[in-house]
Amino acid sequence: MTDSEITQKKSFLSRLRNYFFAGIVVLIPIAITIYLTIFIEKIFSDLLPKAINPNQYLPFDIPGIEILITIIIIIFIGMFSVTFVGKFFINLSDNIFNKIPVLKTIFKGLSQLTKSFADTDANNKKKMVLIEYPRKGIYSLGFATSVNTGEVTNKVGEKMINIFIPTTPNPTSGFLLVVPEKDVIYLDMSFEEASKFIMSAGSIKS
Repeated sequence: MTDSEITQKKSFLSRLRNYFFAGIVVLIPIAITIYLTIFIEKIFSDLLPKAINPNQYLPFDIPGIEILITIIIIIFIGMFSVTFVGKFFINLSDNIFNKIPVLKTIFKGLSQLTKSFADTDANNKKKMVLIEYPRKGIYSLGFATSVNTGEVTNKVGEKMINIFIPTTPNPTSGFLLVVPEKDVIYLDMSFEEASKFIMSAGSIKS
């Protein structure tokens, strides 16, 4: 085999390798998106009563119909919750849960967590923050959920901030840190921008 043939063979193998990695780059996001869609759809399918699930009556399944119907139901519940009657039933359910010894702790904690992520300020911005974690010089992105007013602040003797540090690629999981306010850097990033930044492992610009 001549030097020219060897060079051509290496060039061909190099192109094949580049095509392979290009295919991987294209397929991974598609595959993960399809997998997550199927996974989420399975969850919504289990949540949605069979009586109102069109796929129970059709000879074939319509992908994503459970997610769409569930979202519509959630929107209607949200619309109902801001009415006088809706607020009455919400307060009634709150009172019921708050009287059950074990459930009241879980219910109250989850309610406070969801409210902290739902609230926005005048600029429709969340309190996105940077803190030096896990060591000095390395920064982690977090959500400042509230100012700590409990025993932690009393023991430390300075203003402390409760910060939720999300994990990649699932920002709904993570852990809580209580950080001195002087060590917190507040960002102008929105909740949506921060979520995309975290889910993409930083590949989407913040």
